[in-house]
Amino acid sequence: MLQGRVSAPVHPKNQTWHTRSVIENPYRDLPSVDSLTDRIVTHLPRPMVVDAARRAIDQARADIAEGLSGDPAPIAMSLVRSMERMSGVGVINATGVLLHTNLGRAVWSHTAIDRAMRAASGYTNLELDLETGERGRRGDHVESLLRSLTGAEAAFIVNNNASAVLLALAATARDKAVPVARGELIEIGGSYRLPTVMQASGARLVEVGTTNRTRVGDYMTALQTYDCGAILKVHPSNYTITGFTEEAPVRQLAALARGGDLPLLYDLGSGLLDSAVPWLPGWLGSEPAARQSISEGADLVLFSGDKLLGGPQAGIIVGKADLVTRLRANPLARALRVDAVTYAALGGTLEAYLEGTPTDIPFWRHALTAEGVLAARCESLAETVGGTVEMGASAVGAGSAPGISIPSPVVRMPSRQDLFECLLQGDRPILTRRDAGDLCIDLRAVEPEDDDAVIAAIAACQ
Repeated sequence: MLQGRVSAPVHPKNQTWHTRSVIENPYRDLPSVDSLTDRIVTHLPRPMVVDAARRAIDQARADIAEGLSGDPAPIAMSLVRSMERMSGVGVINATGVLLHTNLGRAVWSHTAIDRAMRAASGYTNLELDLETGERGRRGDHVESLLRSLTGAEAAFIVNNNASAVLLALAATARDKAVPVARGELIEIGGSYRLPTVMQASGARLVEVGTTNRTRVGDYMTALQTYDCGAILKVHPSNYTITGFTEEAPVRQLAALARGGDLPLLYDLGSGLLDSAVPWLPGWLGSEPAARQSISEGADLVLFSGDKLLGGPQAGIIVGKADLVTRLRANPLARALRVDAVTYAALGGTLEAYLEGTPTDIPFWRHALTAEGVLAARCESLAETVGGTVEMGASAVGAGSAPGISIPSPVVRMPSRQDLFECLLQGDRPILTRRDAGDLCIDLRAVEPEDDDAVIAAIAACQ
């Protein structure tokens, strides 16, 4: 043990520097990751909040190094709020686009939601025959509904309409040619291109006709020239070709297909079930429907569940029983099948059509709302927040009913395009339309009970 040791004196200059470094250290007030995490109230899992807190503190350190204020709390809250919004929040759709792809397309009916909740919260007889206790076939109830609604012999459900096209081609025309009209070689959102899907199915595309005019004889030439496995007709549900045009009718194509012992596949896309129901609005025009396409001779008709049908995302296939059996046996069928929740929601949606209550389905309730009802709501909104009411047009959306608009009164707020971004930042975001510097609010897809929320959000932004 050393004794009599005397510490060297601290130089006054060094002592002054040491004291100042302790007092003026700009990093010493930064909180720990745990303490910052504990101050944040959110529904997100704690590991995500910890990550946000750590990133916020790192950012604060970088800001301090640049001579800026270094409070990590608002940074952390901003990060957490951004993650909350990314996890999915309810949005009020004031765009007038009823099936807005960016907002999830069709809103489910209360019945569909209840059925899906029941399927998701407990065990169901998805593949159980309750009469025998043996394994059953999934989707029997939904398929029976579709047979009744479309007049088809059988039905099968996959996860979207692109899958329906893929499976139908793979099961009927792999390694064979399939004639398609040039004017029907569609591309839809997300860079979905029909030729690419056909290639993935193993079928070989044969283009027939011209962009604007295709006749039955063009298909006949293809059948005589190539080893074909099917004929594919596609409804261009997201564009129109007008003017000097011609397309081959379903009846004539069906007769041609039967003569060549080939199936006629008809991709409707949009999903209208029956064009003869009395409640169908006149503005829908000549949109093709599944029931009529089956009666005209199409062997398989393919369409979406979350467009004009107004249900969950699904690809619906209806048609001849022997062809549906072939699709079921294809290896792709299992990869593309849907779960119990989708079947439940789809069943709840289809039952509304059989019961003759289409306005139970939000899409049709919005689409069929009378102009006078919307005008009264728009007048009330304009009186409160400002702006004028004028006639505008809503759209079906989601690549359905191209070129068709729904006459609708809208609220126009001149020179208030600046509100667009503000309305998206609320706890319940509101998506509107911008037009030539003005803000346009279309209430057709807004539930009446949400009008007050729209008014409050606009008032908070002004």
